[in-house]
Amino acid sequence: MALILVTGASTGLGYDTANALADGGHDVVIHVRNRARLGDADDTARWKDVVFGDLADLDEVRDVARQARRFGRFDAVIHNAGTMRSPEAGTVNTVAPYLLTALMDRPGRLIYLSSSMHRGGSTDLRRLATGTASYSDSKLWVTTLALALASRWEGTSTHAVDPGWVPTRMGGAGAPDDLAAGHQTQVWLATHHDVTPATGGYWYHRQVQTPHPASRDEDFQARLIHALESHTGVPLA
Repeated sequence: MALILVTGASTGLGYDTANALADGGHDVVIHVRNRARLGDADDTARWKDVVFGDLADLDEVRDVARQARRFGRFDAVIHNAGTMRSPEAGTVNTVAPYLLTALMDRPGRLIYLSSSMHRGGSTDLRRLATGTASYSDSKLWVTTLALALASRWEGTSTHAVDPGWVPTRMGGAGAPDDLAAGHQTQVWLATHHDVTPATGGYWYHRQVQTPHPASRDEDFQARLIHALESHTGVPLA
């Protein structure tokens, strides 16, 4: 039995991920924006607990980290929450996962939700400070963060996952990928005892894919982490 945090778990892939983990007997803490957003996830008996906060607001992100620290060290954290809206995309998709990672105890496993659209992202990190990041930018940056941590944090298995273009509220009803497959890689990476590679993979449906070259570039990784530290005022341990 593992203790696992899933962000953005009120609906869609986050809810499906949390549900599958709970079905597997794990202790699941879910994050939702506020109580009004609980929706299908409003089943307190199913979860170990619920933490609340708007990941577009950095003060609330800090409070989410404070709430999560009550549980001590998680076995796995799945950074599922995301948005395609501008100007929130950079904050929700990249800055919030960074800040939660930097402020919480290091878990055994970290999984960050990416997208195939990360391949269209820009390495112009000025967009982070100005709040002009596109969805593609934010997904390139969070993929880079995942792969940077894989080489920096020994003892923590870190991966990025493309769940596919699935028919969720964000993906739209016409999305062509398999909704059921959309959460399975995250669950597998969070709980399976034999994942190869053990860290530093970019995954799509449990298969390793080749990400944007910048995500593996050590100079860009260092520049991204420096930009996130400067933007948030919180250093990465």
